Amino acid sequence: MGVNLSVDRPARKAPIWQYLALAGVVLITPFFFIGGPGWTDGPLYKSAWNLGHILFFALLTLAVQPWRIWTGWLLWGLTTLAVLLVGLGIEVLQYGISRQMDWQDIFRNLLGLWAVIAIRPLASCAGHSVLAIWSLRIIVGVLLVVEVTATAGVALQQYRVSQLLPALYDFEQPDPSPFWKGPIQKEPIDPVSGSNENGQEGQLRISLTTDRYSGVSLHNFPSDWRHYSHLVIVLHNPQDHPLPMVLRINDVEHDLGDNAYNDRFNTRLVLPPGEQSFRLDLNRVRNAPAGRTMDMGSVRRLGLFVSRLEEPKTVYLREIRLE
Repeated sequence: MGVNLSVDRPARKAPIWQYLALAGVVLITPFFFIGGPGWTDGPLYKSAWNLGHILFFALLTLAVQPWRIWTGWLLWGLTTLAVLLVGLGIEVLQYGISRQMDWQDIFRNLLGLWAVIAIRPLASCAGHSVLAIWSLRIIVGVLLVVEVTATAGVALQQYRVSQLLPALYDFEQPDPSPFWKGPIQKEPIDPVSGSNENGQEGQLRISLTTDRYSGVSLHNFPSDWRHYSHLVIVLHNPQDHPLPMVLRINDVEHDLGDNAYNDRFNTRLVLPPGEQSFRLDLNRVRNAPAGRTMDMGSVRRLGLFVSRLEEPKTVYLREIRLE
């Protein structure tokens, strides 16, 4: 009679890419809670950083390999739920350390998961028709392209910003919101109300309210002013009386500090009725902070505002440039 001898099979080794994926997860995890873009960083850095959510959860999916447990719709449903819960947990923890919660980050987490599952034929095929499989792959692919294209668009936008000098803003932009913060919108120039000597067709309408402080700030512009000596601002006041405004300028160091009034440049601009051009010596800006010199190679923010108006007003910005 033959005897069946049990044979111990060697443990199946994980492929090298699984170890690499796990190493990537370990390396990236701390950056959910330390480092990353701050409020002083530019839009390109923030947009590129956000793509890290897709990369992290793609690597995590490769490291865990959930298709070893589930397949088909069960795989898609349970892993989506798991990543959704993990993403919510991360956002709550980040909020606890003074970071803002971003629901788009949760979507990017899911996109990283879906991208890996969609390209795993054995993982996503069970119980699916060929049409369903390719429909899922196309949908996930389109979502990935949208995310990457958005970052590429920001990169192109920032390249154009870097080429603006001596101008600080392109008045041909259809939407000022990627560059300005506050109640501001583009409008055509009324030829009756302004000379329009530079031939541009657009101006920015600033709507001022009766709040304690009301105005706008330019936060996305060429930041290196070291090779220029003056700032030129052209404003149009449609009221029949003068309108006092405040211009403030600060560098990155000020943004990272305690926002002290005497650590930035502040000056009063009185706008008479009609169009008025202001030409400011940048040496005044450079020497404005108390106890230090403003970094003219890292100018970060330029604001125009009023304080405690008795009634809402409107002012138009027609030009802002260096010379």
